[in-house]
Amino acid sequence: MPRLLHPHAAHVADTLIARGHHGVIVTQPAPTHSAETAAETLGVQPGAIVKSLVFLLDDEPVLLLVSGAHEVNLAAAGGRLQGTLVRAPLDIAREVTGQPIGGIAPLGHPTNLPTYLDTALAEFPELWAAAGHPDTVFRTTFRELLRVTAGLAVEMD
Repeated sequence: MPRLLHPHAAHVADTLIARGHHGVIVTQPAPTHSAETAAETLGVQPGAIVKSLVFLLDDEPVLLLVSGAHEVNLAAAGGRLQGTLVRAPLDIAREVTGQPIGGIAPLGHPTNLPTYLDTALAEFPELWAAAGHPDTVFRTTFRELLRVTAGLAVEMD
């Protein structure tokens, strides 16, 4: 019997479809809480995993979509975004995304977060991002992710 999608993942699928994406969500056998674990499970390089991370840019929440092979250089990325960038507390990340930590998708949030994509993601022909729950992902491309999130490309390191 097929498993039903978690409600968060179903909402992400609906949002993807509304924005012209195929909306196919893949459910993993177990949660993948790190880019390395997700990459291993999917058989891809860690850099092809999209980490959806909430930061505060001058105290306002923003979403950074970062390559699984990178960590955000707060000073450099903050300078490129013309502000002070700090990691958001977990409670704020959950509140502004409406999704659990470890499963935050690039979209489908209750508020429209300003979204910035790591330019390093463009190196990969296929990307995988969380789909609103720690055991769900969806496949996309850099250009498609820019489009469906209305994001801007920025160097993160």
